[in-house]
Amino acid sequence: MSEDYVRRTVKAPPELVEAAGRTMDDEVVTLLMNACEQLDASDLHLTYDEPPIFRMHGRLYRVDGYKKLEEDDCVGATTALIGDDEPTNRYWQALHETGGADIAAALPSGSRFRISVFQQKGHPAIALRLIPNEILTFEQLGLPVEEVKELLHRPRGIILLTGPTGCGKTTTIASMIDYINRERDTHIITIEDPIEYYHHGKRSILNQREVGVDVSAFSESVRRNMRSDPDVMLVGEMRDLETMRSCLQAAETGHLVLSTLHTVSAPKTVDRLVTAFPASEQEEIRAMTSTSLLAVFSEELIPRKNARGRVAAYEIMIGEPGGSPAIGNLIRERKSSQMRSTIQSSKHLGMQLLETHLARLVKEDLIEFEEAYNRANQKTDLLQFLDDYPIPEQYLDAAELADTS
Repeated sequence: MSEDYVRRTVKAPPELVEAAGRTMDDEVVTLLMNACEQLDASDLHLTYDEPPIFRMHGRLYRVDGYKKLEEDDCVGATTALIGDDEPTNRYWQALHETGGADIAAALPSGSRFRISVFQQKGHPAIALRLIPNEILTFEQLGLPVEEVKELLHRPRGIILLTGPTGCGKTTTIASMIDYINRERDTHIITIEDPIEYYHHGKRSILNQREVGVDVSAFSESVRRNMRSDPDVMLVGEMRDLETMRSCLQAAETGHLVLSTLHTVSAPKTVDRLVTAFPASEQEEIRAMTSTSLLAVFSEELIPRKNARGRVAAYEIMIGEPGGSPAIGNLIRERKSSQMRSTIQSSKHLGMQLLETHLARLVKEDLIEFEEAYNRANQKTDLLQFLDDYPIPEQYLDAAELADTS
């Protein structure tokens, strides 16, 4: 390993320091998970020939004084989380056959983790994501409260949460499900891989299904759920064409569907949804999307300026079922390039560009200008929205070059 750089370090809790020289087992892994909670870290990474590494407020920190993990540590940690390597253990079988397995685990404190076990360089590696105990409110998330509530009272349509991995989509969608659970008389079914936030029925009835445990696949579950009298469906991720098709059909036939995609803007979400299908089906999918797409929330999670924690920035686009026939027309007419101007001119409907929200966070001194600039889809638009802000000169020419490249 090169010594030309210095990685940030974090001091571990005393009980973890005492275990630093031990081979990984159930107890050591539990201590690391407890430390993740105590340090307010979002993620924990266990990788061969590296010490345990925490992600805190978007940045990586190695545990100070902890040894580099060896093969026995990697296997021991994996066994502690998914059980012994036996033919009947479906997680080990998935790891051997596909190179990865996803599970969820909980601490006695009630904190839960989403865990991804995967092979790298012939060794098992593990990424653990801490799922907060508390479901945040729309105000805490920085969402426009009244507009979101109005969308969640709609009887049909599809709401998509988009953004890169780790941007907070799961947290935002959990907040939306919790609001429906508290405020509406509905039957909610969630399909997740794995189940992350545990919900309990409040005003609604709520059933949660886990892929690989309760159902074989997302697409199969959506089809079968149609016979279970659902009003609202959460589909953890639209991973394949059949899941996309099933979600659109569910929205079209009178259900409210919430799901996620890995796209960076609302217009690109529409393009991704349509072009994922064969050319012979794209016109049909475009028509379904134009009448079923209720809203798109594209999210970024950004470190706070001079403070612990992160703050979310959103691009919000409202579709035809949410009161914007203009967006529906643009989808049908293949004019996704014009959606940005429609979003910008439709603030009265609750729409906003990502750059508008980023500029506001910079002006409110919540995030650094450089963080906003790096996340903006259109750099020149961000600079325009920051016309009264002292922009470093080197970014002015770079923005125009970035947007035209």
